[in-house]
Formats: sequence, structure tokens, C-alpha cells
Amino acid sequence: MQDFLPVNYQEMKERGWDQVDFVYVTGDAYVDHPSFGTAVISRLLESRGYRVGILPQPDWRRKESIREFGEPRLAFLVTAGNMDSMVNHYTVAKKPRQKDAYSPGGRMGLRPDMPVIVYTNLIRQTYKKTPIILGGIEASLRRLAHYDYWQDKVRRSILMDSGADLISYGMGEHSVPEIAEALSSGIPVKEITYLPGTVYRCSDLSRVYHPLVLPSYEEIAGDKKAYGKSFAAQYRNTDPFTAAPLAEYYEGKGYVIQNPPAEPLTQEEMDEVYDLPYTGRYHPMYEKDGGIPALEEVKFSITSNRGCFGSCNFCALTFHQGRILQTRSHESILREAVKMTKDPDFKGYIHDVGGPTADFRYPACEKQLSRGACPDRQCLFPSPCKNLRADHEDYRLLLKKLREIPGVKKVFIRSGIRFDYVMADKNAAFLHELAEYHVSGQLRVAPEHVSPEVLRLMGKPSHEVYEEFLKAFRRANASTGKEQYVLPYFMSSHPGCTMKEAVKLAEYVRDMGFTPEQVQDFYPTPSTLSTCMYYTGFHPLTGEKVYVPRNPHEKAIQRALIQYKNPENRELVLEGLKLAGRMDLVGYGKNCLLHPEKGGGKASASGKEKSAPGGNSGRTPSSGKGNAQRTEVKAGNPHKKTIRNIHRKKS
Repeated sequence: MQDFLPVNYQEMKERGWDQVDFVYVTGDAYVDHPSFGTAVISRLLESRGYRVGILPQPDWRRKESIREFGEPRLAFLVTAGNMDSMVNHYTVAKKPRQKDAYSPGGRMGLRPDMPVIVYTNLIRQTYKKTPIILGGIEASLRRLAHYDYWQDKVRRSILMDSGADLISYGMGEHSVPEIAEALSSGIPVKEITYLPGTVYRCSDLSRVYHPLVLPSYEEIAGDKKAYGKSFAAQYRNTDPFTAAPLAEYYEGKGYVIQNPPAEPLTQEEMDEVYDLPYTGRYHPMYEKDGGIPALEEVKFSITSNRGCFGSCNFCALTFHQGRILQTRSHESILREAVKMTKDPDFKGYIHDVGGPTADFRYPACEKQLSRGACPDRQCLFPSPCKNLRADHEDYRLLLKKLREIPGVKKVFIRSGIRFDYVMADKNAAFLHELAEYHVSGQLRVAPEHVSPEVLRLMGKPSHEVYEEFLKAFRRANASTGKEQYVLPYFMSSHPGCTMKEAVKLAEYVRDMGFTPEQVQDFYPTPSTLSTCMYYTGFHPLTGEKVYVPRNPHEKAIQRALIQYKNPENRELVLEGLKLAGRMDLVGYGKNCLLHPEKGGGKASASGKEKSAPGGNSGRTPSSGKGNAQRTEVKAGNPHKKTIRNIHRKKS
């Protein structure tokens, strides 16, 4: 089993090792593919000469499970996996999910809630002094005190709750090898306080150069204004070139210190990371269970970039990958594609070439590479910055080269394009080729809403920009002789969305002529600006008050309005129209959403039911690229029981 890193003592011995340098404990199954963070960091450490053992999904009920490799020479690395465990386990309605795409056969129950904390405590029961380094999305977004939606309270830094020594936040390719080098040279883990992209604990501020002292944990846990102030400071200090060290005090415990983020990878470094010898497969021990479902979505997808200057307020990318775009070279991407064509399972289709936003291939402007992203300005919102480089030529040429590889039939773009960025580009060549070569009947884009107020609080472009894009896409299709459709994604219950805004969105759905099969309900995940609004009731950067739909029943109504034609949603839609004072939308007119009830029975919604043109409109599951986490509800309402339970509680 030399192509995979060892997952147990026997495989370690087969390599001729008596001890590993690092035991990498992960809440995911072991998949050796560059879309999985565990694979990237372990392969990178291997390339630096370190011995790494992978311990995937240990049984947290048995402390013996953590002893598989014995004590590592340098440290334990601990991650929850590619997703925040709470999002992985629970819907936005806080109901248990039925499937874990990152576990064998999609089976639930193979990892605990908050595995970073559980695994670290398990390690400490046996190895009292061995360094423990946290990484991955869960630790990264919980590195300082944060609002926890599932417990509805402010939790401490995960460093405090776990008892680990360090957090490597962000993507980790700079900080983790530097931590390894420091430990290997004999520096005690308590002395590793100087590395960008890390978080550590200390008793005082003597080691910190010009820190920005945040409100204490006790302050923000008891005062929402203090919480908003702290979050705003963190949000303005996410850039590696301009950020100050952040210090958060815990009474009687000392400080948690966040060093500035690590610098973005150069293109050469990105190439090195993605050119490592990944097998591209899950470990053979999962074959009997049917494999790992999450790999199916990304096995024949290619990461071309990371980072995002789109900065949607409901997305955590600003805190995790940052706003400065980083890209791989064409040569590196083409090498991966050629390797892909030799896989016996490859059918000729590259499913995606992208990242958090597929069509970003340059930093927003030249100054970002030396002076960083602007702390108080956005690149695309509320309108594109005058310094923005809106240029798709490099991406267009890359896609053309991929199309020409022998054995490649089609190259799709699944990770999504930013339509306002497309409209900012004066050259229409990319949009034409997108329509001609890279769409399979439907193009998925995310306008999210139609209300100017809601879009403003989302950090999304105006609805007029989306309408202009629709016209441009139709022209591109006409020029290619194809009949293809834009499939929009909408979000319900975002902060700022009153029932009137929800009805306005329902009216737009009516005018589209088809019903979205999937709707995303706003999910307050850690370290997003929208989550801060959800918790505090105001915008942390401006101080303005924001209406927040928090009641589960109200959220169910807003979600139902977008799918008003579903007969099972009738009662909820009717209630929403009454609350919004829009009973004019109940009747037989062409603009009505509902027909009146007949004879005490339930009548269908107004108009004929249509599906989205072209068939299924589902989003692909998270591929681990970026991790902007969303929740989806299909037509037919699989959460019907949830909504009925809400009715019972209300009554």
C-alpha cells in the first residue's frame, strides 16, 4: 500500500518505519485527492521528508483508538475534515441529516459533533505533553470567540475549548511546514508564537508586537454591541499585508492571540501543491462500503484557483481563504487533466474547472499582491471598483486548451461564475464560448434575491445586473444556435428579508415561469458577516439595525413562498401573504399566486406547475473548494414533518 500514506500500525511497519513524525487525525474518511485538505497537507509534509500516518475517523468512544500509531515524534495534527461538523450533521432546522458524504457509504455516526474538541481531549487522556495542532475549516472559522447557531450562544475560541497548542488557520500550506520545521529543530511548541496563519495562547502580551486588543470574551458573550465591534475588527484584519495581530482576553485564562494571515501562495507554490503524487482515490479499505460519496463529485474536477474577492456576506471565504486570488499555471492544470484521461473510470467529461468562483483567474487589481485588499472597500460590491481587472481571456484560453486534450469530450463549469464579473468584462468572447462549449442545457448562477435591501445586506449586485446578464446570455445562445437556460439559486430568510421581501421574490419566481426545485435557507455558520447580523440584529460594519427572521415558522413560510406552487406549501404561503398584506395575490387573476379555496378543500396554486427547464436543478455537494456552506430544500418538501412540528409548537 505504498501509494497511500499508512492508516494503521501494520502499514507503517510495512514502510519500514518505527515511528511517524505526525499522526493526522481527521473526521473524514481518507481520500487522497487534492480537494481534501488532509490529502494536501499530508502530501506536502511527505514532500518535505516527514513521516505522516493518517488516522481517519477514530472511534471517539474508545481512547485506545487514538493509540494506533503510538506517540508521534513531533505532533498530532487534528481536523474535523472538509466541512464544519455541525453543518455536516444538521440541517438549518437543526434536524439530523441522513447522509455524510465524507464517510464510507455516506454513513452517519462515524464522527462526533465538534470532533476537533473531542479528538483533542481523547489524545490528552493518553499523551499529556505531545503537541497538538488544529487545522481545517472547523478550527479555522472558530479560532476566536464566535456565535454558535446550534447552541445559540457565543462560544470560546476552539483553542480554549479543545486544549490544543496551536491553530493553523486558513489553507495551511505555509504555516504547517513552518510549524513542522520549528518542532523538528527542537523549539518547544509554547515558543512557536511568531508564525503567520497561526493562533496560540499566552498569559500576557509581552510576545505580541503592536496587537489590536479585542473586547474580552466575557464582554462579547454578554453584550451584542461588543460582539459586533469585535467581529468588525476581525473582518478588517483578514488581509496578510495589512492585518494586525489580534488579542482576545479570557478572564483568569490569559489571551488567545491571532497572528496575521499567511501570505497567499505564489503560482509556483500552487503548482507544487497540486502536482504532489495524489492517487486521486479513496483508501481501498472503503471499497466494501461502496466508497466515499464526496469523491464522486470532485474526482474529475480541477481546482484552478482559490481565494475570492466576491466577498458575499453569507460566505466564510474571507476568513478562510482570503480575498486575494491565487491560481495554478496552465501547465499544471493540463498535466492533471491528461492524468485524468488515463483513469479507467474517465468518460471524457471534466466536471469542473474552477474554485470558489470559477471565472476568477487574476487578483482583483495589481496592488493586492503587494499592499493587500482594501479593508473598507469591496472589489465588486455595490458596483465594480474602477481598479478592477475584469478579464476572462486567461480562463478562456485555459478552457480551450482543456477541450483540445485527446480523450476530453466536454469541459463543464460547475463551481459557478460570477455574473457581475462577466458583465464588467467588455469582451464578450468568454460568454460566447461559455454558451457554445461549457453549458449542458442549464447554467447555474446565484442572484440569491431580487430585493435591493436584501441584496445590499448580502453584499450581492443589484437585480438589474442579473437581468442584463440574462439578456447577454440569451444573445450568446442565439449566436451559437443553442437553446439553454439560466438556472438561478435563491436564498430565503437572510437578515433583512421581511415577509414583504419574501413575497417580492415569490412574484419574481411566478414571472420566471418555472419553480426552482431547490431553495437554500440562510444558515448562520461561524465567521460570516451575515451570521453576525443574524446574532446581533445590526450590521457590524455600519451599525445599522437589521431585521432578522429567526422564528423557525417564519423561516418555513419564507422558504415555502419561493415554491408556492407546491400544494403542500399552500397553508404556509397563504399565511405569508396575509402577514405581508398581499391578499391581492389570492384570486384568479394572472398575477395571483394562489386560487381561493373551493368548498373548504385545498385548491392548487395559481398557474400550471412547471419544472426548471432542462430538468434537475440541484446544486452539487460541497467539493471542499472554499467551503461556502449552504443548505438546500427540494421540491416535494422533504422537511414536511419539520414544518408540521413547527405548527404544533406554535399552536
